[in-house]
Amino acid sequence: MSEPPSAEPKLEENAAMTVDDGDKTELSPELMTALRQLQAAPQFSSTPTPTPTQPNSQEPVAVKHEPTPPPQSEWDRLRAQLREKPVDAEGWLKLADMAEDSGDIEKIKDTYEGMLETYPNTPSVQIAYLKHFLDDPSQFGQAEALFRRFLLRTTPSVELLKFYLTYIRRVTNGPNAREVIRKCYDFALGHIGQDKDSFEIWQDYINFLKAGETNTTWEEQQKMDAVRKAYQHAVQIPMENVKRLWEEYQEFENGLNRITAKKFISDLTEAHMQARTVLNQLQEHLTVLFPPPPPPRGNRPAIWLPRPPTFNQNDKALVQRWRLYLKWEESNPLEIEEKDRATLLQRIQSVYRKAVVRMRYYSEIWYMAYAWTNSIGKVDEAITLLKSGIEANPASFVLNFAYAEALELQGNFAEVHATYERFLEVLRKDLEVVEERVNSSNSSNSSIGSQNSQKTDPNAMDVSSSFLQPPSQTPSPNSSFATQVADEKPPKSKELVDKRTDYGIVYIMYMRFGRRAEGLKSARNIFGKARRDRWTPWEVYEAAALMEYHCGNKDIQVASRIFEKGMETFGDEVEFVLRYLGFLISINDENNARALFERVIGTFAPEKARPLWERWARYEYQYGDLAAAQKLEKRMSEVYPNDPPIKRFAERHKYLNIDAIAVRDLGFVLGRQPTRANGGGLLARADTLQSIMASSQQQKETPPAPVASKRAASPEHRRREESRGDYPSKRQRPTSPVRERDRDWRDGRDGPRRRHGSPAWERERERDGPPPRRNFKEDREEEKGVVLPNVLSWFIGMLPAASSFDGPVFRTDDLMQVFRNAVIPATSTTRARSPPPAPRPAGGRPPPDYGPYQGPGGGRRGRW
Repeated sequence: MSEPPSAEPKLEENAAMTVDDGDKTELSPELMTALRQLQAAPQFSSTPTPTPTQPNSQEPVAVKHEPTPPPQSEWDRLRAQLREKPVDAEGWLKLADMAEDSGDIEKIKDTYEGMLETYPNTPSVQIAYLKHFLDDPSQFGQAEALFRRFLLRTTPSVELLKFYLTYIRRVTNGPNAREVIRKCYDFALGHIGQDKDSFEIWQDYINFLKAGETNTTWEEQQKMDAVRKAYQHAVQIPMENVKRLWEEYQEFENGLNRITAKKFISDLTEAHMQARTVLNQLQEHLTVLFPPPPPPRGNRPAIWLPRPPTFNQNDKALVQRWRLYLKWEESNPLEIEEKDRATLLQRIQSVYRKAVVRMRYYSEIWYMAYAWTNSIGKVDEAITLLKSGIEANPASFVLNFAYAEALELQGNFAEVHATYERFLEVLRKDLEVVEERVNSSNSSNSSIGSQNSQKTDPNAMDVSSSFLQPPSQTPSPNSSFATQVADEKPPKSKELVDKRTDYGIVYIMYMRFGRRAEGLKSARNIFGKARRDRWTPWEVYEAAALMEYHCGNKDIQVASRIFEKGMETFGDEVEFVLRYLGFLISINDENNARALFERVIGTFAPEKARPLWERWARYEYQYGDLAAAQKLEKRMSEVYPNDPPIKRFAERHKYLNIDAIAVRDLGFVLGRQPTRANGGGLLARADTLQSIMASSQQQKETPPAPVASKRAASPEHRRREESRGDYPSKRQRPTSPVRERDRDWRDGRDGPRRRHGSPAWERERERDGPPPRRNFKEDREEEKGVVLPNVLSWFIGMLPAASSFDGPVFRTDDLMQVFRNAVIPATSTTRARSPPPAPRPAGGRPPPDYGPYQGPGGGRRGRW
């Protein structure tokens, strides 16, 4: 076969293409000749390996492909997902169903082992796992290994011990069988003998004792004493069917000796009746706390798995019920005497162990178990509880802080350092996840917005290049905490800001530990780590500066340098600047405080800078001269032109929350709350979480009453109000037009301010111009009543929500109607009736009648 005419040019061309353009080396003539001969050689049966300069044009090159792995089954895919995110109860139940349907024992083992690793000590999972090894006698070794693991290394449950005793009685034989079974019963009753559901075990144990064979009178007496002891112990426990056990015990004693039976029964009657009373209360508690598990699909036993909380109303109600139940158990409702204190402790301990299994992802329950265990002197066991709780809730603040303090008290400082480092790493990963989600959300929103703008504007592409920035130039959420102009920054993510603040709390507690345990040098090293952390908030800088000042011999220079370092990063955070300014004022460093104020006040927008103006004005009013105060007021009037002059004048003559101008001269009634130590609460933190939640819940649930439905003030009521000595001026009703001035007293004309408000009026503008438009929603919010003290707010926050009430619901209107129509008979005492009412005068309102109510139609009812 002759060679194609174009083969040689192609060969030379291909050879030339292998040479780099920048390389001047050429192929030698010998190499070219060898390549031509190779191409002209006859083809072999096997495809030759092509050289870099000779692609095989005769036959396709045989490419070796890796064998394609078989597609993953649904079980494998779900198991891989659960390895990534193990806390998924629905996913585990679905995986168990698939493993049971497959019948593969390896998949079943892997499923239940993974489930027990995520949900340890869960009785339903343990029993479902054990059932696979009890049908075949060759698998009894595996079953016994699981029994040892579940019963000795973890906390056994009633269900598991029932299962264990059934297995023991099934496989145990020989001359010592009864002794082995008796020891197993003693082991089981020693752990769960006080449980409400232990009736079957007690009854089986008593029947087992009765069935024992005896050969002598002494052995018979010993058997009767053992049965009597078991009965006497069981009938004092509040468990199901305890009444049946009591009846059986009475028959047992009467069958032996009626004379001694009367004494034994009378001695136990009081304790038994107490147990039955407590049983009724116990059932009310546990009915809600232990709902039935979901029905299984197929032959698998029912499995109940704990779910992480979302802290909705149902979760909060559940925690409240558990809290009440645990405190009820600690109160010793059975009235166990001090001599049997071990029985009481065993009962409460078993209750707490059951609670942490059911409420695995609720840190409060773990902490309650730790606090109680520590209070009875079992310190090591209490620390073990905290460690287990942290394994279930690695991001729990209360458990990590409690664990660190417990180790600090033991002097194990190295483990405390490791605990804080692990905790910070967990929170850091959580912050990164939130940051990634926020970034993706912002990018998707921006892409949708750009698409919409392109659709609506055909000339949208003709924009300046300054608006077309690459994604790499988009500032990250962390850059929102850097020193940038506030108007140019993207809006912050509230979730990211809150989590970052919580992250800083851990560093602050870490520094406190370092100072307490190892001195100020250790705290400085920890602060050095915090400075290198991109997630550190400004609170850490403030805490470190104040620690240096208060614990470092009042070293003002070091504290000021830390504040200045914080200003480099958090100079655009008003709160941080405010705290720095307050620190300088507190140490009486007027020059640096004034310099700081002048340096930063121009960098904030007027609406953000108001707290700084207010704080510096308060300092000038209290400790400066009058000329400086008036000069500052002039500057503030330029920044806030809508503030009337009397507003600043009243602020200048005010101390703490005492505002005599508003009360005495203008007739306003101001709520005087307890004064905070830092003056006006500008630098104070918010109140407790419960009070905030309670107030917000109250605002959501309490609808504003319509103003038109309120009754107008009567002349008698006004005279009584004016006769009071608290306030000489009139109290304005909410329907009065003067209410607008009362609202402007704190808000001013530039809008309401919830935190840094001050009095404001603008009479001249009201006369000259049209009245401003009012927001009716704000009016209704202001009509909602007084602010409760912190103690009452906390108490209301601790109360369960209205939705958690499951009792009968009454209509208040019907109840009030019943009260109105009720006829209350007069008492039989010698108390004289009030004289009949005087004739009603021609005009005005009649005086109130304080005599007894005569019923409907029986006389004038007076005012409500």
